[in-house]
Amino acid sequence: MFKKVVMIGVLTLLLLGVPLTGNAFAQAAAATPPAADTGDTAFMLISSALVLLMTPGLAFFYGGFVRSRNVLNTLMMSFVLMAIVGVTWILWGYSFSFAPGNPIFGGLDWLFGNVGLETQGYLPHMPYEDALIATDPKYADLTSYAGTIPHQAFMIYQAMFAIITPALISGAIAERISFRAYCLFVLLWSTFIYTPLAHMVWAKGGFLGLAGGLGALDFAGGTVVHISSGVSALVAAIVLGPRKTHPDRLSPPHNVPFILLGAGLLWFGWFGFNAGSALSASTVATVAFVATNTAAAAGTLMWLILEGVLRGKPTAVGAATGAVAGLVGITPAAGFVTPLSAILIGFITSFVCFYAVSFKHKLQVDDALDTFPVHGVGGTVGAILTAIFATTAVNSGGKDGVLRGNYSEILVELVAIAIAYIVAAAGTWIILKIIDATVGLRVKEEAELQGMDINEHGEEGYNSEFGDRINVS
Repeated sequence: MFKKVVMIGVLTLLLLGVPLTGNAFAQAAAATPPAADTGDTAFMLISSALVLLMTPGLAFFYGGFVRSRNVLNTLMMSFVLMAIVGVTWILWGYSFSFAPGNPIFGGLDWLFGNVGLETQGYLPHMPYEDALIATDPKYADLTSYAGTIPHQAFMIYQAMFAIITPALISGAIAERISFRAYCLFVLLWSTFIYTPLAHMVWAKGGFLGLAGGLGALDFAGGTVVHISSGVSALVAAIVLGPRKTHPDRLSPPHNVPFILLGAGLLWFGWFGFNAGSALSASTVATVAFVATNTAAAAGTLMWLILEGVLRGKPTAVGAATGAVAGLVGITPAAGFVTPLSAILIGFITSFVCFYAVSFKHKLQVDDALDTFPVHGVGGTVGAILTAIFATTAVNSGGKDGVLRGNYSEILVELVAIAIAYIVAAAGTWIILKIIDATVGLRVKEEAELQGMDINEHGEEGYNSEFGDRINVS
């Protein structure tokens, strides 16, 4: 019965969406919008592809950490997001996030893919547009320099952020949540947690952002992506409870090359994540690109130094984790800071995340793949450091931070961080409790011990003779 209701609902949404999508193209054609800038459009489409690549990259990164009997399930927990959110973002996610609405939630104007190819009149006021309009004649006649790309290009770019964000949560609940419950969770989470946070921070008129809001700086997702997913991951790990083998019988990563491959793909894709957030092939994109690579390198070095000094040997897993920590820390600051500040942000974020991972183990919370210590803590540190290091010297459309005399910015960021924590934690707890009371959250103990791959998907990542499946007979 449940499956029939879902199928009927999906078909109804698709049928309703057909005429609306046609109207969008008809309106765009009738209005004869200004031609899109081909360079900016190409840059945004490439950036979109780079951000999408981060999700398979995350799949390999997480997949290398788990036991071999759970590798396919872990890969699928990232891969399936490209399917689920790839559809729901078009149907309602984008509209709820960016359509004109109230300060907390977007409106219904762009439901069911009702988005055309217009180049103006739809984008939020980004923090760097005024400076670009003033310095580049190419954009002088536009109300927003980001209006040089088609509306659909912006929509699909933002879709890639919406895809990877809930996938980050999977690292905390790996090896024990049922695949059906997980799919339902990410569907609800992306709708009721991600979209209001994206609207509040990035949409025009949102409660927290620069576009008529509180004025929080979040260039590419420190609050919207990393804090929200990290906090939700911690709550999910607590609600689900530990794995049956935790903490007495934990195993090392089954495939370290997977971890390095995933980290490399994440690093590569992060250029689209951060530089693409400039929404144009501009000087601001250059600032973000340089800061991204610099912070990732600094984060890697810091983690390796800490391991070498404190544990005697720098590890490949540590290098990969440090790189991700540096990338997380620079995300909210990427378009607002100098290269030297990016080094400091990478160093500081990696240092704090290193000790956060150790502290998490002492708390005995089974955040399986350290999602909160890296993304939650790293995103929080990055947001605070953005308020400290931001400078209008590299982006006159942004704001100065504490080091430039704007001491109030730290309070603004702390308010934004607190709101993100509350929304993510409370919303995640409610969603998980609803799912647990309806379809259930965890697989049975026998299935967990035998392996998620064979029980949830009916297949194995490797031949059984090379696996580590436990004999429970």
